[in-house]
Amino acid sequence: MKKILVSPSILSADFRALEREVKAAEDAGADLIHCDVMDGHFVPNLTFGPLVVEAVKKCVSIPLDVHLMISDPAKYAPAFCGAGADILVFHAEAAGGIGEVRELLDGIRAAGVRPGVAVNPDKPVSLFMDALDRADQVLIMSVYAGFGGQKFMPEVMEKVRAVRKAALERGLDIDIEVDGGVNAETAAVCAAAGANVLVAGNYVFNSGDYAGRIGAVRGAAEKSYKEGLL
Repeated sequence: MKKILVSPSILSADFRALEREVKAAEDAGADLIHCDVMDGHFVPNLTFGPLVVEAVKKCVSIPLDVHLMISDPAKYAPAFCGAGADILVFHAEAAGGIGEVRELLDGIRAAGVRPGVAVNPDKPVSLFMDALDRADQVLIMSVYAGFGGQKFMPEVMEKVRAVRKAALERGLDIDIEVDGGVNAETAAVCAAAGANVLVAGNYVFNSGDYAGRIGAVRGAAEKSYKEGLL
């Protein structure tokens, strides 16, 4: 059984006190800090660049899970690798064809960072399946990339199942991540399908009890994940 990892997204944090927020999430039991990078082009929202990732890296000791929701990720990936990303995930639909997906995954790994690939709800996993052996993490979006607080889309769990099945068949040790609308209830749905990394933004940072919310996501997911393995 893979370990369940909870990755609170700073998209929902109070940026007036970002250092305090990420430290509080770490102290509350977060396994990763999720950094949502948006360029106002690939997605309609605009967030931050490598400088913020570099600043967050100095605030916590847990890994940074950096999610590039940007056009031309190959151009900017080196800057985020250099800024302190421990995991760097890009969208397959923004990278080009399967050759570009493979090349970017290999380039991220060569920079000493764990590579990952993502798809939006309306995009197929076939965009990256032929490069699955080059990825350490696959991110299945359960909302459309670009804004926090959207409603969870359970239909994308079929993609989680497909990736899990392919990884098992090929003997690959891959983390499967779900991002969007994750709470204690939907975390159980994600884990039952085979996801072990759960991004929770609003559910954690918009509460007064970070430890309670992180624990609720982890507890629900661990129980459901075990049952899904039976």
